[in-house]
Amino acid sequence: MNVNFWLFLKGAMMGAADIVPGVSGGTIAFITGIYERLIQAIRMFLPALFQFLRDRNWQRFCAQADVAFLLVLFAGMLVSILLLARLISWLLLHHPIPIWSAFFGLILASVVLIQRHIKSKRCALLFPVFLGAVLAWWLTSLSPASMAPTLLNAFVSGGLAICAMILPGISGSFILVMLGSYAFILQSVVALDLPVLAVFAAGCLIGLLSVAQVLGWAFEKYHDVTLAFLTGVMVGALNKVWPWREVLTERLNRHGESVPVLEKNVLPSYYERLTGDDPQVFLALGAALAAALIVLFVERWSSSRE
Repeated sequence: MNVNFWLFLKGAMMGAADIVPGVSGGTIAFITGIYERLIQAIRMFLPALFQFLRDRNWQRFCAQADVAFLLVLFAGMLVSILLLARLISWLLLHHPIPIWSAFFGLILASVVLIQRHIKSKRCALLFPVFLGAVLAWWLTSLSPASMAPTLLNAFVSGGLAICAMILPGISGSFILVMLGSYAFILQSVVALDLPVLAVFAAGCLIGLLSVAQVLGWAFEKYHDVTLAFLTGVMVGALNKVWPWREVLTERLNRHGESVPVLEKNVLPSYYERLTGDDPQVFLALGAALAAALIVLFVERWSSSRE
């Protein structure tokens, strides 16, 4: 099939992952083998644009900024987000344990794959792994804030969320949850609220161009250290996708529904005693294993495509 079709499909998988608070599109980009190319393309966009404004050479601009690659990839992400936002929200609400278990398996398998790309196996790299894990664990343990649903906050949310969205491990959706703007943005996607989405996209664009510069420099100068740190971030992010949780505090959303604000991870046996519900342990294990196998399949498929 056409190369653009496979790239569009990878973008669609990234978009589906980015909807979920706890799963990063950057993780999907990494296991599908396009992560460093994505960072480099975003990093080169502004320099290539400034040069285009000077010499009006469209072909050079497209080549330097990898425009075709970015357009197809982001088109896949956009279509996926628009089509799957409602479905994933429904699954998280009505079937949380198997869905979160699948995400847990996805991230765990991705950790195994990403560490394979670390060329040097020095003991000193354990420190950035530890640092990334502690940072991600701390971030995923914070209490969510509450941002008013305004255009300014939509812009700020986009700028901060995209920084996490491009990192393997912590998702942009999770940052939106921490800021208290997840429901606002997701509802805007479902309702196609164009003013909010346009402002949010502008914040994403500025944040994306900024963080890509830092990541591109880090990969060039400290490739293995950067990968080790990102591996740790993904390990720490597992805290966010643990399937069994005790709800400590709740709030009412704009539809009058009770939604969790602060939760604590618990063992399946305690979850059963606490809620009286079936912890679905075997279903959870099956979902995690299936997701891990899908990750391994996607990585092997991407390698064969390369």
